[in-house]
Amino acid sequence: MAKRSTNVVPLAVVKPVQFGEALSERYLSYALSTIMARSLPDVRDGLKPVHRRLLYAMRQLRLDPNSAFKKSARVVGDVIGQYHPHGDQSIYDALVRLAQEFAARYPLIEGQGNFGNIDGDNPAAMRYTEARLTAVAEALLAGIDENAVDFRPNYDGSTEEPVVLPGGFPNLLANGAAGIAVGMATSIPPHNAGELCDALQHLIKTPAARIETLVDLVKGPDFPTGGILVEPRESIVEAYKTGRGAFRLRAKWEKEELPRGQYRIIVTEIPYQVQKGKLIERIAEIINAKKLTILEDVHDESAEDVRIVLEPRTGQVPAELLMEQLFRLTDLEIRFPLNLNVLDKDNTPRVMNLREALQAWLDHRREVLVRRSTFRLAEIERRLEILDGYLIAYLNLDRLIKIIREEDEPKPKMIKAFKLTDLQAEAILNMRLRALRRLEEFEIKGEHKKLTAERKDLKALLKDENLQWGRIADEVQETRKKFGGKTELGRRRTELADAPAEVEHAVEDFVEREPVTVVCSDKGWIRAAKGHLDDKAAAELKYKEGDSPRFAIHAQSTDRILVFGTNGRFYTLACDKLPSARGHGEPIRLMIELLNEQDIVELAVLRGGRKFLVASDAGRGFIVPEDEVVAQTKNGKQVLNLADKEKAQAFAVVPEGADSVAALSEGRKLLIFPLEQVPEMGRGRGVLLQKSKADRLSDAQAFKLDDGLPWANRVIPAGELKFWRGERAQAGRMPEKGWPRAKRFRG
Repeated sequence: MAKRSTNVVPLAVVKPVQFGEALSERYLSYALSTIMARSLPDVRDGLKPVHRRLLYAMRQLRLDPNSAFKKSARVVGDVIGQYHPHGDQSIYDALVRLAQEFAARYPLIEGQGNFGNIDGDNPAAMRYTEARLTAVAEALLAGIDENAVDFRPNYDGSTEEPVVLPGGFPNLLANGAAGIAVGMATSIPPHNAGELCDALQHLIKTPAARIETLVDLVKGPDFPTGGILVEPRESIVEAYKTGRGAFRLRAKWEKEELPRGQYRIIVTEIPYQVQKGKLIERIAEIINAKKLTILEDVHDESAEDVRIVLEPRTGQVPAELLMEQLFRLTDLEIRFPLNLNVLDKDNTPRVMNLREALQAWLDHRREVLVRRSTFRLAEIERRLEILDGYLIAYLNLDRLIKIIREEDEPKPKMIKAFKLTDLQAEAILNMRLRALRRLEEFEIKGEHKKLTAERKDLKALLKDENLQWGRIADEVQETRKKFGGKTELGRRRTELADAPAEVEHAVEDFVEREPVTVVCSDKGWIRAAKGHLDDKAAAELKYKEGDSPRFAIHAQSTDRILVFGTNGRFYTLACDKLPSARGHGEPIRLMIELLNEQDIVELAVLRGGRKFLVASDAGRGFIVPEDEVVAQTKNGKQVLNLADKEKAQAFAVVPEGADSVAALSEGRKLLIFPLEQVPEMGRGRGVLLQKSKADRLSDAQAFKLDDGLPWANRVIPAGELKFWRGERAQAGRMPEKGWPRAKRFRG
């Protein structure tokens, strides 16, 4: 029986390590790997490793812009085999994105076949598509064989890959980048290459250029899908100064007039990275849910170009008003973030401003220029050495031929006889017989003269920094000529416009006004019933099992409802967007950001101009104007600030002429004090209304003392309230026998 081998690790190799230290070390390694190898682009070429490897592999396959296409599967296979040992799908996805004209502002790969579309459809499998490099990618790779950049061993040491590309095109800002790393992220929108070249030219002349001046040249992002940039210039400047910000981007649309005063809206460009199919689905959902009653229908008539048709319900609705509502509710308007977080030349992640990013690219181009010039100079020196040898050969042709014919080892003899270098002797021995003709001698002398002049120019270039920057300026100008605004690829696609003015009319102006009763159940299901129902009729509506009526308020279909939550936030709901009373309604928590552990304190119709008394169960409160609590989003508006374990408890409209406040605790202690002792605020925690150590506030209301205290279904006359009158922040007294036992003034 054969002896089974075992692999036993010697105890001496095992080192005890603290678990926390080992975990920290491995997490840090993972984080650095994610940052440097996957997520953040290099500021010099604007590429992540997978994109860099893709372009280099395609160059090795000789897939230049003038060559024939090759299958994408072949490209992906070479990338996996030699440079990027990861899943083929992730590499193919990266290839596809570089080829999609709606994703890349300046595509680095030209695709043939189905590479997906703006609707969000997936591309065909890699075995069906073909690819080759574009002129932009060619510019990024130019000079890579001339020692322009460093190389490093690939993952298995079998070959080498470039650390960075020469980057003859400002790819980082031109094409942008996006990625999420560990503890950081990057988001760089694409820009116009012609504008970037103008800024680079200015930066070469004025290294300390102001960001404001650069923004005059780089006016803002330029997205491949067009759209309209409506971000104010001040915000754009601030974003480029800090390297962080956001840009407001809208769809481009036009109004198409129809007979009988009707019209329709044609959307021709949509924001960047918005899938047209999902966008149309979202608009259709809004129409079906009646969240925008002034819009009747949406059609997609797109062919090669985007054409989304929006049909309003009536021609009386201003087109601007309809679009403003759609901008608010859909991705027809987005905010594209700017986070210029990149790897610098030392592989250190940092957030750069616009000037720093442009300067980093210029510094890289200067380094590439010096390295390429040094490489070329070395080649010229070598060639001149060979040409000098050739000229010696022509002067001593007969002796050379004799040495070659008679000597077994002619090379050492030639070196000694004519003082040749080893390189010169080897070149002479490798000369073809046809090169011995007289005409060849003249050509060699001409080449020698030309190379000597070039050597002189290169030496001058390497010694003079000003000459170097002049050469870089010429290269930038050539890039601008090739990819600038006068070309079809380089023309600006995203228009610049001022921030839109406020629309004079409101949507409610075009909603049919009719009476409704807003009904909200105990479990938070809300709906709107036609007509003004009394309490009995509201209670007879159908409710889910275990649920019961709670709120029923009369309003109009054009009104808005204020919702005050126990979290101290006010929310705003439009009556015309509430579900009908035919069913059980919808959970209010789907319409507003109200957590399950939070509840509704009160519902009220928004009238405007009134004042509200709000208070927490800790007994603190204040007066807030009604106009200050209106919320514009489903997140609501924080009005009453709360400490831990506190909740909003009381809400009451301050009646006209009110002069007093009544506070009632859970222990049924009543306190009445002057209204003037309660401050008016827009937001805050408020002042102490009723003092209590363990007792909590149950309710509070403002009233006119002479009219008596409304409590449940009774009004207590002013003459009977003297015993309970005092100052704010007192504890209060128990009510008399026979008074209402309800712990809330309204029952």
